[in-house]
Order: sequence, then structure tokens, then C-alpha cells
Amino acid sequence: MAPPPTLPRQRLRYTRILEVAAWHVRKGLDSVVLSEVAAQADVPLGTLYRYFPSPNQLVLALYRKQLAELYAAPPGGPGRARSAAPAEGDAPSHSLVAVAMEIFHMRLMQPAVEQCLSKALYVKGTDTTRLLREIDSLAEKAVTTASGDAALSRILLLTITGLVQSVRCRRLSLFEAEQDLKTACSRLSSAGQAA
Repeated sequence: MAPPPTLPRQRLRYTRILEVAAWHVRKGLDSVVLSEVAAQADVPLGTLYRYFPSPNQLVLALYRKQLAELYAAPPGGPGRARSAAPAEGDAPSHSLVAVAMEIFHMRLMQPAVEQCLSKALYVKGTDTTRLLREIDSLAEKAVTTASGDAALSRILLLTITGLVQSVRCRRLSLFEAEQDLKTACSRLSSAGQAA
């Protein structure tokens, strides 16, 4: 997979491809047909293939972009990921809960990402392997920024993964999973502050 473009016109095309792909991804990996994405994004198919040689790489690039936006969200902005400190009267883990919830919903609403990750994509030295590492790193940075603790962020990300799978397997309702995630954030924050 080629790196994101640097020229303005190319960046616009790249962004259009990802925006169109976001609609397809919601239906699952099998619904991501590169020729349809190229046509709807109004870019030549060869251009799309230059950036994303496979649907897996397109889906994972979209997910990486969303995580990067989450991590870069300004305080009080739509991402809410970088609240520097809780406001007066807020629970001490407000920003952590906000980040965790957004990551949880991103993973939940994008079954194609899970399909990509469940396939045997971890092949040493491939672009996909690097992309998966970047995705994990961006999610961990976003949670670590909110929590201030790298170990806590890894535990929380594993919790999010388990909750997503529980919702998908219908072991938990979405409401129950959200409540469990809020509880986990609160308890992990308390444990981190006590340590």
C-alpha cells in the first residue's frame, strides 16, 4: 500500500475514496468492491489500486484514519479525546470514558475491520502488518493520553475487544456493554490513581 499522498489534489482524491469506503464498510468487508468505490468517489480505478491494492487495505486505512482523528481531536471537539482535565463535578475518568466509548463504537460499527483482523493478515514484513501495528498504536496512544497510564490503556483496549465480541455474539446488549465499559473505565481509573 502506498503512503497517503502529499499533493492537495491527490489528498482530495484519497479523502474521497475513504469517505465513500466508509459507507460500504458498514455493511461488511464483502460489500467493499473497489471498482464501485472508485466509481462513487469519481477517481480512476488505477488510482484507487495505487493507494489500496485490496479491500482489506482500504478498510484498515479507513480505520487508521478514524483512530488518528480520534487521537488528534481538540479538547471539547467532536472527538473529545484530548480533554486535559475533567471539569468541576465531572467523574475523574470522563475523558477516558469518552475515548473508550468512541473506540468501542468504531469497532462495533465497522464489522469489516473485524473481518480484516480475523483473517490471517499477520505476515511478517508486509504493509498490512505495519498498518495493523499502527492501528493498535494509535488506539493505545488515544487511551494513554486520556488515562495517563500505558498499562491501563492496554487493559482497557482488551476490554473493549471483549465487549465488542460479546455484543456481536449477542451475549450482551449494546446498553449492557456500554455500562460495563463505563464501569471498567471507572475502576481502572480508581486503581491507577491509588497506585
